[in-house]
Amino acid sequence: MAEMHLDTKQLKDFLIDSGVITRSGFSEIEGDIKKGRYKDSAEKVLVSLGKITEDDLRKAESYSFGIPFVELKGHKIDLSILSIIPEPISRKHNVIAFSRMNDSVEVAFLDVKDISSIEFLKDKGIKILPRLTDTESMRYALLQYQKHLKTEFGDFIQKNSLEEGEIIKVVEMLVKHALLQNSSDIHIECMEDKVVVRYRIAGVLHDAMILPKAAAANIVSKIRSLSNLKTTDMPQEGKLKTKIDGEELSLRVSITPTYFGEKTVMKFLKDNVGGYSFQSLGLFGENLEKVHEVISERNGMVLVAGPKGSGKTSTLYAMLESLNNPSISIGTIEDPIEYQMPRVNQMQVKEKAGLTFAHGLRSLVKQDSDVIMVGDIADSETASLSVSAALTGHFVLSAINANSALGAIQKLSQMKVEPFAAASAVKLVVSQRLVRRLSDSKQKYILSKSELGTLSKIVDMERVLKILKEENIVGQKDDWSKIHFFKPKSDNAHDAYSGKVAIHEVVRITPAIRELLVKGAGHKEIEAESKMEGNRSAIEDGMVKCAMGLTTVDEVLKSEF
Repeated sequence: MAEMHLDTKQLKDFLIDSGVITRSGFSEIEGDIKKGRYKDSAEKVLVSLGKITEDDLRKAESYSFGIPFVELKGHKIDLSILSIIPEPISRKHNVIAFSRMNDSVEVAFLDVKDISSIEFLKDKGIKILPRLTDTESMRYALLQYQKHLKTEFGDFIQKNSLEEGEIIKVVEMLVKHALLQNSSDIHIECMEDKVVVRYRIAGVLHDAMILPKAAAANIVSKIRSLSNLKTTDMPQEGKLKTKIDGEELSLRVSITPTYFGEKTVMKFLKDNVGGYSFQSLGLFGENLEKVHEVISERNGMVLVAGPKGSGKTSTLYAMLESLNNPSISIGTIEDPIEYQMPRVNQMQVKEKAGLTFAHGLRSLVKQDSDVIMVGDIADSETASLSVSAALTGHFVLSAINANSALGAIQKLSQMKVEPFAAASAVKLVVSQRLVRRLSDSKQKYILSKSELGTLSKIVDMERVLKILKEENIVGQKDDWSKIHFFKPKSDNAHDAYSGKVAIHEVVRITPAIRELLVKGAGHKEIEAESKMEGNRSAIEDGMVKCAMGLTTVDEVLKSEF
C-alpha cells in the first residue's frame, strides 16, 4: 500500500473550522516550533498540551487523507469478520475488521501508519478498505473478542475438575483474556469455596471470572511447571514464557501460600524496552530539559525516587534507551530484569549464589562500564559503592525508595554515605508517583471558586498558573476562569482511564543546594532554596497535568507525597 501523506494545511483548516482550536492558537504553536521550543509537528504538540484530543486529531486526519471516519460503538461485529484479523494483531495495532463485501473488508484504524500491519490480507486476495475511528469505538470493538473468550471459558467454569489438556487451555485463555483487557497483571486467588481471577486494568483490580475450587491446585501447578518453579510451601518468583496466537509473551510469576491455597500473580513484561520515551512517561518542558542536560553530560549520579510501584524502573529504562549507542558500554544489576535491552549487559541478582547488588556493582566497575544502572539502592554497601563509582568517572543511574527528591539524597546519608560525597556525586534527582491517565472519553470543566479555594490550601495554585504560562499550555493572559480541567465522562474506570502517567519533581543539584546538603541544613531550608530556584513539586506538576487533560485532580490528590 502506497505511503499516505498528510496535507497539513487541510488538517489545520479542519481543526480551526471545527472549533477545537483558534487560528491564533495554532499560529502560536507554529511560531514556537520555528523557534525550536518543540520538535514535533504542530498537531502533535497540540495533543501533548491538551489543546485538542487525540480523537480530534484523528477526525482531522480522516478529512485530510480522504479516509471515511466511522463510529463503531454499538456496532455488533460478526465473529467470522472479526476473526479475519487475529486478535493479537488487532490489539497490538488497534485495527479492527468490521464489515465485509465480497473480496473487500472494511478495517478501522486509530492510526493510518498501522495500515501496513495488515498487509498480509492482500496475500489472501482481500482488498482493504481503510477507515479511521476514535478510541471509544476501538475499545468497544476490541471487547467483542472478549465476549467470544467468555463463551470459551463457559464450558470449563461448569466443571468441578479439569484434565491436563483443559488446564493448559485455561492458563492460555487466562493470559489471552488479560491481554485483550489491556491488563498489566493477573491475580489468581483461592477462596474457601472458589477461585477468583482478577485483572489489573489502568492500575485497578477488577474481578474477571470465577473458577471451580477443585481446579485451583492443578492450574497453579501448571503455572509453576511452566515457570520452572519447584513445589514448596515458601513464596517463589519465576518467569514464564509462552506464545499466544503466534505472539511471544513473558510474564513474571509470583506464587505465595495463603490460608485457602496458593495465590498466583502473573505480571506482563516487555522483552524489549525499545520505544519508551520520556514524553510517554509524563516528562515534558523544563523538567525534561533538566533530564536531557544531565544525561548529555554523562557524569556523576542520577537518582529516581519514589515508593514501590511508582514507575521508577520505566524511567530508568527510558534514560538507558536515550544513552544506548555503540560507542559506550552499559551494564546493569537488577532484581528482577524486567525488560531486555539490546547492547546492554544486564545482570540478575541471585542472593543465594552470593550475587547481590553490591557484588554485581563491583563487577561492573571492574569491567570499565561507562554507564551503570543499579536497580535499587537499599543498603549501605550498595549506596557507598554507587556513590564511589559515580565519583570515579562512571555515570550511575539508580532507583531509591524515598518520598521526595531531596529526601533521596538524605536517604543516602542515612545509609552511612558522607554528606559531602553524596552531594558531590548526585547531579539530578527525579522523584515520581503514578496516577491513572484519562482516556479520550473525558469532559472539560472550569474550577469553581470553592474548588480553587480548597486546592489553594494544598498547593500553590499561583505557581501552577505561572508554570502553565511558562510552558505555553495556556494563554499568557488566561486566569483560572478560562482554564479547563478534565474529568471522566463515564463512572466505569475501564472506560474512564487508560494506563498511567507519572507526576514528577525534578531537582538538579546546584552549588547552592549542594552547600546546604553538605552543611546538614534542614529539609525545609533546602526545600525553600529548591523552590526559589524554580523547581516544581510533584503536586504542582500533577496540577499542570490536570490542566493538560492527562489526569484528574482526584488522582493527584490521592497520591502520597
